Amino acid sequence: MESWQKIYQRACQRKGGEQALTLLLGEGNHDQRLKQLTDDRLLSAFTKKIFQSGFVWRVVENKWPNFEESFFNFDIEKILMMPEEMLERKAADPKIIRNFNKVKTIKANAQMIFEQQNSDENSQPSFSAFIADWPTEDIIGLWAYLKKHGQRLGGNTGPYALRALGKDTFILSRDVEAYFRAHDLISGGIQTKSSLATIQQCFNQWQQESDLSLSQLSRLIAFATGDNNVQVE
Repeated sequence: MESWQKIYQRACQRKGGEQALTLLLGEGNHDQRLKQLTDDRLLSAFTKKIFQSGFVWRVVENKWPNFEESFFNFDIEKILMMPEEMLERKAADPKIIRNFNKVKTIKANAQMIFEQQNSDENSQPSFSAFIADWPTEDIIGLWAYLKKHGQRLGGNTGPYALRALGKDTFILSRDVEAYFRAHDLISGGIQTKSSLATIQQCFNQWQQESDLSLSQLSRLIAFATGDNNVQVE
């Protein structure tokens, strides 16, 4: 396993120097800012990433105001009161992207948020606080939670939604996966428990060695690997 300094130096060489790389890495941890969000914003973010998965992101972005209007700005209680027939009608509306299977996840993921809010084990005032306080040294545990308790939040969909919300997380992009395979750190499927545990362990060590967040480290690995051509003049 390489030190983060070695990875950093290689990324600097590939991206035009330390100043350029610093701009590319962007800001770090936003976990506490996430607590300021209301839970309808979390459901909105989850839904947007579900619809963007396997689809043209720009189209989803352009139609998103219609999604917000159609689904009551993702108000959790209103969503949970929607009967199946209403979901079917809304899924057929050309103002949004007509995919009933994905539309059904809105209510399912609202249920996940509601159940966590009302859990006997819950000590958090909101689902956003629950997400914000999840320890980053076990971010794969949060991924697993979303996959188990939500719908269509497995793979990279959950992590991308978390990143969009400001939760500090790495992303298993093609370049990140290529890095771990090229250095023989993983050999099986990228989403297996053993692969995820190894990747988490590596990111934890890099974070201890540096002052970078998981999201910055994730970008650093990508910039030091593969054929990406990101440049800053």
